[in-house]
Amino acid sequence: MLCVLRPSPCLPLRRFLCKCSAPDMSRYREAFARRMAMAGIKPHHRIAFGVSGGPDSMALCVLTAGWKLDGSVTKNECSGFIDGLLGIVVDHRLRAESTEEAILVRDRVNKMGVKCEIGTCNWSGGRPKHGHLQEAAREMRYQIFEDVCIKQHIGILLIAHHADDQAELLILRLSRNSGVLGLAGMAFVSQLFPVSLRYGENPAYDGILLVRPILEFTKDDMYKICQGANQEWVEDPTNQSQLYARNRIRSSLRCLSSDLFQLELQRLISACRLARSYVESICHKMIKHSVTIMEHGYAVIDLEKLKPSSVDDLCLSRYLAWILQYISQRHRPIRGSISQLLLGYIHNFPCKTSLTAAGCYLSPAPRSKGTKLLVCYSVDSPQSSRTEELCCKYSLEEEHFMLPSEIHQIVIDAKLYSDQFLPEASGVPILHARSSTAILTEARKLNLISDSTLESISSLQAEEYKKFSSEGEVKPPYDLRYKVQCVSPSSVNIHPSQSCLFMNRFLVTWKHHNKQDHACQFCMVEQETSVGIRHMVDADWLFLAELSKGQGLEYDEDHAETPVSNLNKNVEQRGESSSFIQLSAQRALKALKSIPVPARKALPVLVSSKGLLLSIPCICFRRCPCLSVATVFKPRVPLGGGYSSYI
Repeated sequence: MLCVLRPSPCLPLRRFLCKCSAPDMSRYREAFARRMAMAGIKPHHRIAFGVSGGPDSMALCVLTAGWKLDGSVTKNECSGFIDGLLGIVVDHRLRAESTEEAILVRDRVNKMGVKCEIGTCNWSGGRPKHGHLQEAAREMRYQIFEDVCIKQHIGILLIAHHADDQAELLILRLSRNSGVLGLAGMAFVSQLFPVSLRYGENPAYDGILLVRPILEFTKDDMYKICQGANQEWVEDPTNQSQLYARNRIRSSLRCLSSDLFQLELQRLISACRLARSYVESICHKMIKHSVTIMEHGYAVIDLEKLKPSSVDDLCLSRYLAWILQYISQRHRPIRGSISQLLLGYIHNFPCKTSLTAAGCYLSPAPRSKGTKLLVCYSVDSPQSSRTEELCCKYSLEEEHFMLPSEIHQIVIDAKLYSDQFLPEASGVPILHARSSTAILTEARKLNLISDSTLESISSLQAEEYKKFSSEGEVKPPYDLRYKVQCVSPSSVNIHPSQSCLFMNRFLVTWKHHNKQDHACQFCMVEQETSVGIRHMVDADWLFLAELSKGQGLEYDEDHAETPVSNLNKNVEQRGESSSFIQLSAQRALKALKSIPVPARKALPVLVSSKGLLLSIPCICFRRCPCLSVATVFKPRVPLGGGYSSYI
């Protein structure tokens, strides 16, 4: 259950304040402090947390505020709020009373001495459909969390997921036949890399650290913490609705809430988390040993060093997914048939064929005799038709916001701590079980769960799977855009005062600098208020070949409306202009020969408002000396998706 206001029918939230004897809070405070230390976070760090007013998020608020104060952080004398702590309430605006409720929660958190602000959802496409409601609301929540953190220069975000949420997720994923990696549930620590974060060319960009510090606590613990702090909370009645899978599972688990069942369920989850930690540690080592990331935006896998036949398929599948997701910057999971296709492809050593999958084009590296594999971004992927959506633009004149440099150190400290608990393969249970059924069977053999717990879990799994199958798999609304086919090279326009993260991969900046008293005689960008950025096409290097010979291509009126033929329009070859362009083209062609053909297609190209080729910055080609362009391969999300911990 997420720690934010949930969409629900027009029913009032019920308010609670238990008057029973308060429990001892010391063990909760100690456990919370221990988990924060494991995450590498200290009280002086600036922190935000999601709050809905429910028992989970209010308990998180109580513990975080107390931990800050215990760590010698004081309240601001002017505001009365604890320094470096911010609560974020999300008003989904899916119910008439949601704004009033958000204000109530904000005021309640403020009274606790914690500054709190409200983020409002703006549903530009209209209210999401019922089947997509929870997922759409979740996406919007995290977007607001990220935006607020960026605006407030906060690099750490706490979320109030707890042990019961993990149990619900386990049953949900079992019903979808998830593997051991999916059954590991939510990470204790992970990184978010918002598109809107303006990080410029700063290599210290580390995203936002997402931490779930109360994963070890149960729902009952949430109530006890609120009671111990004499803190009110609210209950959302829609959490009882059986229309949502999580609510159904939550209700069923509540009926099986014996101490033994809960203990064994958490033991099973822990085993899956251990397996995931092991797999990801192996993948990091494999990538460091066998993968080279090239400056032009593609990867080279050395199959002789990798030795795919000797690598467990679970590790190999994860390894491939990481590389393809990094090169394509695609963040939908790679699983099922695509994963099997990739495994079959890489097992055919030496590699002799090509393959397009998950937004990437895989092929043997030139002159490697199939011992090396290229992984290039596929411009023919439906994803590339979403050019404008996948390009983040921001003003160069603005101060480049960078999250606190201390985030990098936090990640280093946390990784050093978590690495101590990485086991050997022999110490990882249920590692080789593939299907959900096989995982449960193996868990029983290892005495992680008893017969009664196995029977209960299997029953819940079958019941939810039946509902899932009868209802049909609900696809997120944004999956529809993957059906759009890319017909022609689309582009995104940027002004001289802007920088662009093109397709979440290349950071591109440009400007015009003519300091002469008179206009440059061969200037092509002086009158341009913006330039377009698109992918390279075959006509571009053919055009370079013509320019390198000092020849111009004639304008073809029959193809005047097509983007490619526009490249050949109005080529000027006058004196110094011709010499400059010819020399630039010759150097570019020489550089282009070192780049594999599939990788060339993904290079960014700058064009004028009329479609005229201005620059291919990755190979140092430009049509005008007054044009200054800088391009660097800097994907938004790093290889492996950033740091994550499942301890």
